[in-house]
Amino acid sequence: MDRHFNFLRGVILDWAGTTVDYGCCAPVAAFMEVFRQHAVYVSVPEIRLYMGLAKKDHIRALCRHEAISRRWWKVHGSPPTEATVEALYASFEPQLAKFVARHAVPIDGVVRVVAEMRVRGLKIGATTGFSRDIMQIVAAEAARHGYAPDTWVAPEDVADGRPAPHMIFLNAQRLGIMPYSTLVKIGDTPADIAEGRAAGTWTIGVAGTGNETGLSEENFAALAVDERVIRVRKARARLKGAAAHYVVDALADCLPALYDIECRLAAGGEP
Repeated sequence: MDRHFNFLRGVILDWAGTTVDYGCCAPVAAFMEVFRQHAVYVSVPEIRLYMGLAKKDHIRALCRHEAISRRWWKVHGSPPTEATVEALYASFEPQLAKFVARHAVPIDGVVRVVAEMRVRGLKIGATTGFSRDIMQIVAAEAARHGYAPDTWVAPEDVADGRPAPHMIFLNAQRLGIMPYSTLVKIGDTPADIAEGRAAGTWTIGVAGTGNETGLSEENFAALAVDERVIRVRKARARLKGAAAHYVVDALADCLPALYDIECRLAAGGEP
């Protein structure tokens, strides 16, 4: 495909699980470690339930999770409170900083497909659940390996993080793009899809490399072929269930969906 986009103007990409950190593994490791330091076990599936939220909101959601709250109460004698959330978050950021640099290399095909998007006339923005301080690490390392969006926005740059649409709106303002129907939000979590839907953009879910499949590239490759198919099929179903307009296995596979959106826009279609 070598067509130029005439109606579609930009994409807003997620980070972990979409453009970097195959399987969205760095945040999981940091969440597990922070709760472990407080003698409370939190499982990987429990953590992945809320992936895509701003990280303090993610901790807050984990503390409100019924099973986790019971475990916390059993260890500490009372349920987690907002003060607990603040204390956990203060420990979480340094832990996450230890993990993200080595998980910030672009996923295979990302650098190529982003270059193709730009050649065909699209601008590239990004939203995240990471704080601005963590994003400074992630963005610098990703850029060192060839991926740098035109702009990115962190949760503290706006009133509310995902699933609120404000990070997309600020991206659009910085990129000079209106209306929002000429943008596509691409991400690997239901929170990404909700963010795009709330903003009035098109949405593409990323199933294979992201949180919903939830395995590093090495662990995914080690699965039997049938098990890989089953896991990705389940991830696709969860993203479609979150109302994604399209679902792909990886960002590298998204161009056909983008051209379909271009055709729908040319025919007067809306998200």
